[in-house]
Amino acid sequence: MVQQAQLIYVVSDSIGETAELVVRAAASQFDRFAIDVYKYPYIEDKESIDEIIASAKESKAMIVFTLVVPELKAYILEQAALHAIPIVDVMGPLMNSLQVMLNEPPIGKPGLVRRLDEEYFRKVDAIEFAVKYDDGRDPRGLLRADVVLIGVSRTSKTPLSMYLANKRLKVANVPLVPEVEPPEELFQLPPERCVGLTINPEQLNSIRTERLKALGLTAQANYANLERINEELAYSQRIMKRIGCPVIDVSNKAVEETANIILEIIRKNKLRGEKK
Repeated sequence: MVQQAQLIYVVSDSIGETAELVVRAAASQFDRFAIDVYKYPYIEDKESIDEIIASAKESKAMIVFTLVVPELKAYILEQAALHAIPIVDVMGPLMNSLQVMLNEPPIGKPGLVRRLDEEYFRKVDAIEFAVKYDDGRDPRGLLRADVVLIGVSRTSKTPLSMYLANKRLKVANVPLVPEVEPPEELFQLPPERCVGLTINPEQLNSIRTERLKALGLTAQANYANLERINEELAYSQRIMKRIGCPVIDVSNKAVEETANIILEIIRKNKLRGEKK
């Protein structure tokens, strides 16, 4: 049987989700009571705290807070004590323990968890973009990409796309094949947003031969023929020259090494753009 209702005010200088989740988890252990939670997000001044204190005193509410700005945290604790309002600092004990363990004071800036969440969702968006626009599937994505990778088959376009997506970059890639005209969107891109990938013919021959073996196919297929490979590479170089994009030789380079070169190209292009 439900006996009575209790008010809990959740006060935060951010969204207040952390404190609200803690309150609701704790409240679930007291199922004979109706516990109403009122959230006060984005509290950034003492005047707002004064209003919350006055309301909590009148309503006999408990305050649960996650204020990280030291001045506001001290003020709400002081006012709650002055008016005999029960109050709980959700993050304080843990932050104090971390400060002792790490021998480093907390930053004291609100909203950092939300910022981390935003970074996470940007990464997810970038990964979904890389999957959707992998291997030239939909040329409409090229104009929306942060960077477009082009090159012949087996020049690490897809692994690089996924690696850079984890750096929150939207990456599309397009295979260059002599018999297939590249999408028109590729030539509408600013050259600096496109990166060409090339490779030593003998190394590419070895990579493709192993790929055919893994698929149970004969190594004599045209795909691994050295003459055909040279033809593809010459064609790709003509396309890259036509676009005017930077070109990276991925021969004997790990994906991480090539990705770092691409990231440096993007960084320098950004700096040039800011100076204009």
